[in-house]
Amino acid sequence: MVVPAEVVAPVRIEVREGHRLAVRRRGEGGVPLLLVHGFPCTSRIWSHNLLPLAAAGFDVVAPDLRGYGDSDFAPDGWYDFAAFDADLTALFDRLGWQTAVVAGHDLGAMIAIDLANRYPERVDRLVILDDSMPDLPEAYAAAGIPPSPPKPAVFDYQRRQGHHADELVAELNTPERRRRYVGEFYGHRLWCPPDAFDEADLAFLTEPYGDAARLRASFADYEVMAGTRPVSAPELIDRPVRQRALVLIGADQVTRGEHAEQRCAIAFPEAVGPFWVNGAGHFLPWERPELVNRSIRSFCGDLLRH
Repeated sequence: MVVPAEVVAPVRIEVREGHRLAVRRRGEGGVPLLLVHGFPCTSRIWSHNLLPLAAAGFDVVAPDLRGYGDSDFAPDGWYDFAAFDADLTALFDRLGWQTAVVAGHDLGAMIAIDLANRYPERVDRLVILDDSMPDLPEAYAAAGIPPSPPKPAVFDYQRRQGHHADELVAELNTPERRRRYVGEFYGHRLWCPPDAFDEADLAFLTEPYGDAARLRASFADYEVMAGTRPVSAPELIDRPVRQRALVLIGADQVTRGEHAEQRCAIAFPEAVGPFWVNGAGHFLPWERPELVNRSIRSFCGDLLRH
């Protein structure tokens, strides 16, 4: 496995007694910036962002969510937004952060949205690196935005991971099969342009998912979406986000929803964007790290000057 030269090794931080998150950190003492990964990623997806953003003046922290990467599994069995947020705010406390800029991708973007609504005093502003938005069907309909069309066949994984997670993990009964399955999201499932990731990239990014328990934990969010797994508290993605937000969307991905500009205006009233990144897909932190880093620096320029 080829490890990118920029990779920052994780350290394990106890966020509550007996429960630790693996955290990659650089730039201690700078402007607090939390980077939240999603599926099929771990904190490794931010490997090309930590050092440049730390050099720009940020205290950059990229944790593995509970159950992912090198973090502990959920001690209470919960894998929902409220549980993830509890870990992250506890991490803030351990780091001495009162508030932070929060950047999220995929599941991490939805966690960031929930975090901003659940703990508004802890989130200074948001950076959303895909088209994740609050769930506001009535507001969208009132604005004349039609509901999303049926999803294409490549979304069959949602049904399997949400309704048949145990059976799917049983089928993927070797580390190689598990890693190959996760690697498909970077390939023929059309989340990004062809050849955006080479074999060395995939070996590095999929390595944590060779563990069956890690893969199973990552399916929990899909079970929550499918209604087959309970949640510890209601999700707070049913209201607009009032903080300032920067929204970047890779144009070349099948996961992109319709009418993103119109939805964004309602979901993020204080948004800058959305800005479309042509030639890039779902994995902007890895596919276009220089653009992501410049955008975050510019969006937070007032904080960096203080």
